[in-house]
Amino acid sequence: MDIITTYLPQKTVSELPVEFVERKGKGHPDSICDSASEEASIALSKYYLNKYGRILHHNVDKAVLAGGQSRVTFGGGEVIVPIYLLLVGRAVKQVDSEQISVDDIVVRAVNDWIGKEMRFLKPDVHIVIDTKIRPGSPDLVKNFEKSYSIPSANDTSFGVGFAPFTDTELVTLKVEQHLNSPKIKDEYPAIGEDIKVMSIRKENTLKLTIACALISKFISNVDEYEKYKNIVKKEVEYIVEQNTKLKPVVTVNAADEYKKGIYYLTVTGTSSEHGDDGQVGRGNRFNGLITPYRNMTLEATTGKNPLTHPGKLYSIASQRICNKILEESEDVKEVYCYMVSKIGNPITEPNTVHLKIIPYNKGPDEGTIQSIVNEVVEQVPHLWKDIIEKKISLF
Repeated sequence: MDIITTYLPQKTVSELPVEFVERKGKGHPDSICDSASEEASIALSKYYLNKYGRILHHNVDKAVLAGGQSRVTFGGGEVIVPIYLLLVGRAVKQVDSEQISVDDIVVRAVNDWIGKEMRFLKPDVHIVIDTKIRPGSPDLVKNFEKSYSIPSANDTSFGVGFAPFTDTELVTLKVEQHLNSPKIKDEYPAIGEDIKVMSIRKENTLKLTIACALISKFISNVDEYEKYKNIVKKEVEYIVEQNTKLKPVVTVNAADEYKKGIYYLTVTGTSSEHGDDGQVGRGNRFNGLITPYRNMTLEATTGKNPLTHPGKLYSIASQRICNKILEESEDVKEVYCYMVSKIGNPITEPNTVHLKIIPYNKGPDEGTIQSIVNEVVEQVPHLWKDIIEKKISLF
């Protein structure tokens, strides 16, 4: 493993005059696709483990959502054309002479997630789930099966991590998590799950544009709609004030035009019901954010095999390396980690690890960095356990 460290005499993102950050909530069409693909992978992993004692080859990391059509009014409405969700991937569908009902396992898992996480989106009523999951290619299956105690990387890809979060990043994440928390849903059931936060920091001013789907059956008129928008605005301001000294300027549902009858009302709590589509990998990166002022990978983490796919595993490992370097060295202002694999190599042997560090003075010594990298990389073969138990958030 080649470990390269670069020390950079430059400003951190927090020190820049401008910063953009985005977060797509769990009800956003792209996030629904991410969740569906990951639920499919978890369900298959657990089935393979229970039935055969090990996770078999699979990658179900492609999904696309075609938005439906709805007719919404104050106080009610209906979905007249259901959402269509297609999951695509590869998976072992036969062991010896035994057929495995991969498609049934996947559809059931996604329906269970929808029923649990989306309060008003009804499986088999508002959404149709389809699959095109085929067996894997012989070369990739053989590469997967050649080792189990130390799995081999099933792709040549990379992960990226960084630390620490800026105030803008932290607030953006916390705002969406707060608005989608059980506490808020219990107190204000009209707040839907499709919530997008776009944050723009200019110097010490933080402008937050919140797109928040509201549930039509709880809102009888324009005045009640406006009341809920104000509730959302105040909750956002509260989170900002609790987490930063930046001055918030909050706008909720900026596309509204009351005179033209344009409101962000939904039957199901997601824009997927009418006109908005989704796709795996177009939403949040591994750390839960979309951060154009940071280095990122386009690799989607969801749906990939939790045992062997470096795009998934190295995203987790890179972030952990950054966190540990920041924790163990007081001389680090900001740190980035890039980790790239080589297909067929043991997953514990990344081809190259590159650390970029912005230090206060000289930064941590090479021995400390190598020790941290080695420690984290050694744990990579064990990450699958926490992944399938959902102890690691992937988007």
